[in-house]
Amino acid sequence: MGAAGSSSEARSRRLAEYLGELCASAGHKDRSTPLGLYCKGLLLPGERKSVEPMAARLAPDNVRRTHQSLHHVVAVAPWSDEALMRVVREYVLGAMRKGGAPVAWIVDDTGLPKKGKHSVGVTRQYCGQTGKQDNCQVAVSLSVANWQASLPIAYQLYLPESWANDVERRQKTGVPDQILFQTKNLSVNSDRLSPADHGAGK
Repeated sequence: MGAAGSSSEARSRRLAEYLGELCASAGHKDRSTPLGLYCKGLLLPGERKSVEPMAARLAPDNVRRTHQSLHHVVAVAPWSDEALMRVVREYVLGAMRKGGAPVAWIVDDTGLPKKGKHSVGVTRQYCGQTGKQDNCQVAVSLSVANWQASLPIAYQLYLPESWANDVERRQKTGVPDQILFQTKNLSVNSDRLSPADHGAGK
């Protein structure tokens, strides 16, 4: 077998191991299996990343059941985003440190263009990906970085004021009562962060 084939197999094994760790953080198999499918769907070609077109790409012979499974894990199942982020930090940080110790924290917001209006937080606002006011979600992140790479260690969806004050829409989409409108520079919850978790400043 050539070097290219061996390298490809090694990458596939690393990806499978990484996704396995992520899925294990979801707990029960009823959540971990569809979470794995969802991650695979995000990696597959295709512009639309909502669950229905993803289900059609993942299981063209069983679209309805796959759609239900993906929708359940994304919108209903009780898994912890904090637990998943913890797995990401533990898995990736060791490899990242091979390129040097962390030297900086980066606070940023990321616009996620959306065609619809039903996803939580979607409204017309500035979107960095398009460089203009656009229909999108915005997520605020905190990353740790060295001179070779950066790694998000906290990630929180920004809830615009129009969403925060809309009781009916909040209830319909399951936005928790404790999530309130904040200006973007306050949206990363500093209570979740600990320098010891990621070695910044060491």
